[in-house]
Amino acid sequence: MPDPITGYAIGGHDPVSYFVDGQPRKGDRAHEYKWGGAEWIFVNEGNMAAFARDPDSYAPMFAGCGGYALSEGFATAGNPFIYAVVEGRLVFFHSVVNRFLFVVNGTNLVKAARDNASRVGCVPVR
Repeated sequence: MPDPITGYAIGGHDPVSYFVDGQPRKGDRAHEYKWGGAEWIFVNEGNMAAFARDPDSYAPMFAGCGGYALSEGFATAGNPFIYAVVEGRLVFFHSVVNRFLFVVNGTNLVKAARDNASRVGCVPVR
């Protein structure tokens, strides 16, 4: 889902930077890539190329919706600064409390969130 303010996916943050740099970094408009119904921007060409090769590995699970809320059956916007890498995928959360509850309950909540994601519209557009 594009951010309503920036127009870019995940608020203009480079999704690959979470894995390469261990933190979110703002992308540069010189490195834009369209995928999943949104424009994504990247720190550099290398990150953009990595994303283009395998966007499902780098794009946030649940299209950026909050993972814990999804496990409860409803959608909230995830915050790109409150995140975890769960089962090798980037997951955003609405609050640090939601992040904690999701991470400590692991596999059960991931399954519940996956089960609810398409029902509430938290999947990337293909």
